Amino acid sequence: MTEGSRKAIVAAMFANLGLAIAKFVTFLFTGSSSMLAESVHSVADTANQGLLFLGGRRARREPTREHPFGFGRERYFWAFVVSLVLFSLGAAFAVSQGFEKLRHPEPLSQPAWAIGVLLVGILVEGASLRTAVIEAREPRAGRSWWAYIRHSKSPELPVVLLEDTGALLGLVLALAGVGLATWTGNARFDGFASIAIGVLLAVIAAILASEMKSLLMGESAAPAMRDEIRRALESHPQVERLIHMRTQHLGPDELLLAAKLEFQAPLSLGELARAIDSVESAVREHVPIARVIYLEPDVHRGADSNSG
Repeated sequence: MTEGSRKAIVAAMFANLGLAIAKFVTFLFTGSSSMLAESVHSVADTANQGLLFLGGRRARREPTREHPFGFGRERYFWAFVVSLVLFSLGAAFAVSQGFEKLRHPEPLSQPAWAIGVLLVGILVEGASLRTAVIEAREPRAGRSWWAYIRHSKSPELPVVLLEDTGALLGLVLALAGVGLATWTGNARFDGFASIAIGVLLAVIAAILASEMKSLLMGESAAPAMRDEIRRALESHPQVERLIHMRTQHLGPDELLLAAKLEFQAPLSLGELARAIDSVESAVREHVPIARVIYLEPDVHRGADSNSG
């Protein structure tokens, strides 16, 4: 986990913890279902930041005999758990509270409290989102935000970006619900806002679950990184041809590379071993995260696929 990711997670955690307390107290004063949905949402987000820290810590463990490739994918697993927490504690609870409010609409008491806390929450969540945006600028590398979230191999910043965006939009929806319920005297607007918050969280949770599932199953290196590895292999003076190549992320910062190479002949066994070591060093020089490399000398037969 990078320093930028840690900074974004810490900012989001403290923002959500403070807002969770403020929103719950406000719910006790106002009886607003959207405020209760928002307080549970902030509790879920606070727990989620803790899970991201847990994943980062567990991923640093040394490889064992049972897990010889290490624990880098723990970061993906705990980010997947985040999506489940967001759906169960956030979306499902908000929707159920919204329907309960529609069935039993009760007028809000002291709505000014709710409006004040929501406005402060928008400022706090906006500041947290701004921190995540700043920290993501470098790894985003000019891509669109959607492309960055879809294709990033590091889960923490995309998760925080989606959570903070959802939190900010949820606050706006809650503010709209409380405002309309106060203005019209119809408490059902508060229930509709709670349902809308739940649907929003469900969409974000589904996006997170889909992306983390793909990473857990094992994604190849990004196209630019695969091209860099291919250039390092094919430009080596003792490599005649790259026959076949496969890559897979063992974690955000660790890559597995397997390749078949045709070496320039003739080479003795000792010379071939030294050539393989030299090729591995060249690849790691160009792509430092290629930490696990398996190279197989072979003869090109014209049917192998040079990809992946």
